Amino acid sequence: MAERRRVGNLLALGVLSAVAFRQMHPYEMAGALRGWGKERDLQIKWGSLYTVVRNLTKHGLLAEVESTRAGRRPERTVYRITDAGRAELVDWTRELLSAAEPEFPRFRAGLSVMSVLAPDEVAELLRRRLAAVEREIAGARATIDEHSPRVPRLFLIEVEYDLAMLAAEATWMRSLLAELTAGTLPGLAQWRRAHETGEITAELAALAETGIAGTGEDEPTADPSRT
Repeated sequence: MAERRRVGNLLALGVLSAVAFRQMHPYEMAGALRGWGKERDLQIKWGSLYTVVRNLTKHGLLAEVESTRAGRRPERTVYRITDAGRAELVDWTRELLSAAEPEFPRFRAGLSVMSVLAPDEVAELLRRRLAAVEREIAGARATIDEHSPRVPRLFLIEVEYDLAMLAAEATWMRSLLAELTAGTLPGLAQWRRAHETGEITAELAALAETGIAGTGEDEPTADPSRT
């Protein structure tokens, strides 16, 4: 059996999941994905929908059923999912649910370089983010409360996940803000002094020189002349 491709295009996954329910033309696919709120889940770029459909057809994961035209409207081609497409959909879903892969959220990138800002500014920025996250938490709870009476939990599970991740982030940010406010964050005094004086302390300079990632195959080889 040929090896399955790794998930590379989440819009393709969304298209297959829509057509798995019934035959559709691309306009209906877009309507179904919007109706299910998949724009948030799959980071959809609608301009590439027709290209994705063509590629799925080219690889035998979708098949054309018929083309119709109503009045002066453009011709619409209806597609069905193939057996290969259904197998690919199942494999992709298994991969996404089971594989623990590194993810690179923008917030983590900001945290990794936040020392370039003064502690008080960082605290203010985190308060802003916390307020935004709390609004998202309220929105997720409202979505669950609104739809849970008529929508099975199975189809709201991703919103539950969002709520859990947002709540965890908010809890962590409150903890960090408490340390910044109380002055108990380790290294805070050196961090603050560096911004007040414009000079990096010896401790921070040494840390930047040696790194914190630990030893490994990718670590630069030590200069023998310095040992």
